[in-house]
Amino acid sequence: DGMGNLRVTKKGIRLEGISEFLLPLYVKEIHSRKDSPLVLQSDRNVTVNARNHMGQLTGQLTVGADAVEAQCKRFEVRASEGGKVLFSADEDEIVIGADRLKVTGTEGAVFGHSVETPHIRAEPSQDLKLESPTRSLVMEAPRGVQVNAAAGDLKATCRKELHLQSTEGEIFLNADTIRLGNLPVGSFSSSSSSSSSSSPSSSAPRQTIYELCVCPNGKLYLSPAGAGSTCQSSSNICLWS
Repeated sequence: DGMGNLRVTKKGIRLEGISEFLLPLYVKEIHSRKDSPLVLQSDRNVTVNARNHMGQLTGQLTVGADAVEAQCKRFEVRASEGGKVLFSADEDEIVIGADRLKVTGTEGAVFGHSVETPHIRAEPSQDLKLESPTRSLVMEAPRGVQVNAAAGDLKATCRKELHLQSTEGEIFLNADTIRLGNLPVGSFSSSSSSSSSSSPSSSAPRQTIYELCVCPNGKLYLSPAGAGSTCQSSSNICLWS
């Protein structure tokens, strides 16, 4: 039924131990024993080719010293249970079908072009940081962009100007307390006096109530509150802005 390590059985040919092939081997299936793994070994590369009925190469898997390369129309990685596609790649797109994509590198993930996703979140008790070190960071959605901090603060910091713009709707601020810090305080001059001093007299009570005023160009400033409105378009804040 064979010679040496080569045996002919009802199911095919059985090789025992380590076998070496100097020329191409054409088989339909290769199986290892139930209690042993199947090892393919080469001093250089291990290449597996798939061809059609005309002998044309349709797929290739190469395991080399520096890289593992796969050349085919579509590459898929499926789960052992259920056959769910965990990863697939073709010429048009790459699809990750796992429930979670986790990037553990210290530098995070770098994308050379746009990213489309319905949800980005950080690990529990970890911060989420979206950064563009040298260019702009743009978030777009046709039906809205929502940024929510359920148990913490939401901060927006920039070096120059921060623009809030609504082309057709309104900007709505809803909170128990709205604070505008570091607003300039303008001077108020009544009709009987040309201008008032920016510092009150020592006998006058300390000013604690101010009126929020808006210049014609939209700049906000504070004016000492009086019996009537103390906002003036000719205020020094509006003239100097």
